[in-house]
Amino acid sequence: MDKLKMHSPNLTQENMSRIRELFPNCVTEARDEDGKVKLAVDFDLLRQELSESIVEGPQERYRLDWPGKREALLAANAPIAKTLRPCREESVDFDTTKNLYIEGDNLDALKLLQETYLGKVKMIYIDPPYNTGNDFIYEDDFAENTDEFLRRSNQKDEEGNWLVANTESNGRFHSDWLSMMYPRLKLARNLLREDGLLFISIDDNEIANMEKLCSAIFGNENFINHFVWKKNSSGKTVSREFPVNIEYILMFSKSLIYSLMNVYKPLSDSTVATYNRDDKDGRGKYCTVSLQKTKSPGPETTYDYEDNTGKIWSCPSKGWRMIQQKIKSLENDGRLYLDGNTLREKCYWNERENEGQIADTLWDDLPEGNIGTGEVKRLFSSHIFDNPKPIGLIERCLRISSKTECDIILDFFSGSATTAHAVMQLNAEDGGKRQFIMVQLPEPCDEKSEAYKAGYTTIAEIGKERIRRAGAKIKAELDAQQNQNAQASLLAPDTQRNTPLDIGFRVLKVDSSNMADVYYTPDTLNQSMLDMMTDNIKLGRTPEDLLFQVLLDWGVDLTLPIRKETILGKTVFFVDENVLVACFDTGLTEELIKELARAKPLRVVFRDNGFSSDAVKINATQIFWQLSPGTEVKAI
Repeated sequence: MDKLKMHSPNLTQENMSRIRELFPNCVTEARDEDGKVKLAVDFDLLRQELSESIVEGPQERYRLDWPGKREALLAANAPIAKTLRPCREESVDFDTTKNLYIEGDNLDALKLLQETYLGKVKMIYIDPPYNTGNDFIYEDDFAENTDEFLRRSNQKDEEGNWLVANTESNGRFHSDWLSMMYPRLKLARNLLREDGLLFISIDDNEIANMEKLCSAIFGNENFINHFVWKKNSSGKTVSREFPVNIEYILMFSKSLIYSLMNVYKPLSDSTVATYNRDDKDGRGKYCTVSLQKTKSPGPETTYDYEDNTGKIWSCPSKGWRMIQQKIKSLENDGRLYLDGNTLREKCYWNERENEGQIADTLWDDLPEGNIGTGEVKRLFSSHIFDNPKPIGLIERCLRISSKTECDIILDFFSGSATTAHAVMQLNAEDGGKRQFIMVQLPEPCDEKSEAYKAGYTTIAEIGKERIRRAGAKIKAELDAQQNQNAQASLLAPDTQRNTPLDIGFRVLKVDSSNMADVYYTPDTLNQSMLDMMTDNIKLGRTPEDLLFQVLLDWGVDLTLPIRKETILGKTVFFVDENVLVACFDTGLTEELIKELARAKPLRVVFRDNGFSSDAVKINATQIFWQLSPGTEVKAI
């Protein structure tokens, strides 16, 4: 029998729990006066989290340490004066899409997304560089050779002492890689929802360090598993004379309890499904499970199936998962689901078994061989990217982590944009509305590569073009399938798409702030410099550039629809109609201010020097207070 505590709460432990929620890496293990191991706050690291300069204070403790860790933590927390600039000409369906493609350093991008996407991302998948002994910044086998970039992004000092050539002879071979990953993963954790999941593709070189690093950032209790997936059957011989034909996927959660609440594995399926469909017969939530075998066919499961309407369903290549009489009983019980030209089984939430089981940890049923390279090659008709991950691999991670609602999927080592391809493909298959955010550095392509010869000068250009081509292909296939189903009257009511498949993306590019830089002290100013400072906006920046910086600063969704209208001769932006109204023209009058106030927006922003007079600027706040008191008024 449990006993009452008979004492007041331990407030120290409660405070430690709060610190652990905010800074899980700052709670570690230590020994008390009796020599017992207990949880304790690492005050040195906590001071570093709250400091803008490097804090010294080495002590013995259980933790992952390496040279440069404090600098990496400082890099994660340091603010940047940058923005995201829209690029309509490289986008697809800019005004309607919910997808983003961010071109630039992913450390900068993750910092810029902190306000808008804090706690909103359902799944993060990344395929970071594998630390194979070469220079690295982002993609496998691609090297950043520009010292200026490394210094500019605080990853290399003026003497080049941080990210140096990462060869085996370098004593900081692992340290440099950890210093690159640490700030990015810390920032990524902030973006995850409470039920969010992180998947990291990795190989033997850094899997041990990666698991320890993620445990430090996410908390060891949020480690779920590492999956092994089989790349090919023959493998690649390395110096140890052993074949390497597998890689790993590490899986961590933001909060384990929330993450696994709605993810279950039916007994009869080798993949994971989510119970996110409503049965019209009142049976409750259900998921759909494939009826096709994944192993070799057998005589009892090799047949063409005739359903109750007389339609013949051809036998799958490896046969059905069950005998014909069993499928017939499922159909008679209303448990067959018609998914296009495929039969699937309905599995209901209230009949689930093996509750809490996630997935097999050995993924050896994916197509063997370098299929990812072939998928890209078929899109471009040439070999333009080496060793991208297979679409099916990312789809499996998506099925584990994501429902068919508007879940946000982030990949900040985007490469050839396999993740975006997988998101669109899965949305087409299950009617989902998942949204993707891809981030990729415009890494130069080797001038001798097939990609460069085909006209692609950077990795980012390859990624954007892949999304364009894959999206067009997926949509064409979906339209053809739906037309065929409509003609045959076989499309079930609950498979109809309420909204069109989103195959577009907004291109946003990391750049310096739109606001003019001021580096001069008063005693160094002269009249010519003062003339340059009459406008606080950098030359060449457009009103739409300013709008997106305002969206970032205000934490407004970067994918909301934007409408541009001319009112009293001035250009006015309406973001999602009344979420935000912006006008960056000059010479604004009280008449225009009143017109905008009547629209009753939630927020409104103007250019600081955009008013026709100081009186109009002063009166603008009063006008909104009278006509739309709920509007937040700001200027840039």
